[in-house]
Amino acid sequence: MSFGFSEKLRTAFAPPRYLAPPLSGIDLSASGVKAVRLVQSPAGLTLGSYVEERLAPGAFAEGEIVDRTAVVAALSAAAKAADISAANAALPESKSYLFETTVQNASRVEWRTTIEQQLDELIPLPPPDVAFDIVRIGQSTDGGVRVAGVGFAHRIIDDTLAAFDQAGVEIHALEGEPFAMARALIPAGDAATVLIIDVGKTTTKISIVAGRIPRFATTIGIGGHALTLAVQKHFGVTEAEARKVKIERGIVPAPGNEDYLAAMLSTVSAIRDEILRRLEYWQEKASLTEAHEPVSRAILAGGNASVRGLPEYLEGALGIPVAAGDVFTNLASRDTWIPELDYAESLAYATAIGLALRDDTHLYA
Repeated sequence: MSFGFSEKLRTAFAPPRYLAPPLSGIDLSASGVKAVRLVQSPAGLTLGSYVEERLAPGAFAEGEIVDRTAVVAALSAAAKAADISAANAALPESKSYLFETTVQNASRVEWRTTIEQQLDELIPLPPPDVAFDIVRIGQSTDGGVRVAGVGFAHRIIDDTLAAFDQAGVEIHALEGEPFAMARALIPAGDAATVLIIDVGKTTTKISIVAGRIPRFATTIGIGGHALTLAVQKHFGVTEAEARKVKIERGIVPAPGNEDYLAAMLSTVSAIRDEILRRLEYWQEKASLTEAHEPVSRAILAGGNASVRGLPEYLEGALGIPVAAGDVFTNLASRDTWIPELDYAESLAYATAIGLALRDDTHLYA
């Protein structure tokens, strides 16, 4: 088995301080490619450049590259426009396998050996086909070490690396989307257990993060585009017009918009129910075991996280505080700089910014 994360796949570990990291991240998803380059200023890290290259529907679907020519072209164009030659890149959550286990040995090498011997019990793939990494998350009651891990099929890793290689972008590290998103949205040192809700175009990804380490993650096959389609159907307008209405009206009650709101809520409620089911499972699990803390709050991100009324709607259903995220929370104070990137638009860049931040050694000091 390949050592996996030690070379290209890394989760939550600091890079060696003697390296000159790129401070760049590239996020490939169904909607397109988002590239970010951070720069060091006297006040700290700021946003140097950001670029989005759209992909045609189906070019990247269900975590897989379908139209390689289109994907490579988008990667190349985004990297060139953002002045990026080397970057960290994301692997899709839908193709990841998170796991937790307990090991009794003392060293990290011994942990890996123990896990390799039981990998077929933790990940539903043939062990020779899997690359994985682990991070310590605590002590077990029997004196062992509790670890969290994530695995990917070699096929997904190799396909991703090949696409970036064709695009002329050197990859310093690959990691799962939830790890990058947590790094962008949760302040360094925050040990809280947080629910992150990433409302994308075609999917909604949810992860539960404790101490900025993902402990649970899943992808729901409904995203913000379903809301756009609901608006289109209700008003009989174009997709562009529907997106504008969705942004302006959101899901906020107002006189005369009862039919519109009903059409929107029929979709939003499906997303709500899926999130609530996972949250209730976690909260119940947390009440039964000391290994998990209950979720204390939720953070919204993604291209559709800025829909008006969505935080309030979800907060009422989930029973915990819900707020839109701040993807710049671990960059320089906004007292010293003003991002050019619009706030609503910035929520779609959480993964890319988190990828760039993994090379900021100050976060691990």
